[in-house]
Amino acid sequence: MGDHVYRLSEIVGSSQTSVDEAIRTAIAKAAETVRHIEWFETKEIRGQVVDGAVAYFQVRLAIGFRVED
Repeated sequence: MGDHVYRLSEIVGSSQTSVDEAIRTAIAKAAETVRHIEWFETKEIRGQVVDGAVAYFQVRLAIGFRVED
């Protein structure tokens, strides 16, 4: 990681398919407006159940992005 300064931001991604897809969707969307995202940490995983089946996966993430020099 080197001698850098990082900021943290929390985001939430969701997917009907999987936790993995929820993470990838959240990171891809955040990367459209946040530069220098270098890592993420999964904070919480939850889901929605409809009629006895999983309908959505939802993941809360902390993303770390490097502050520009």
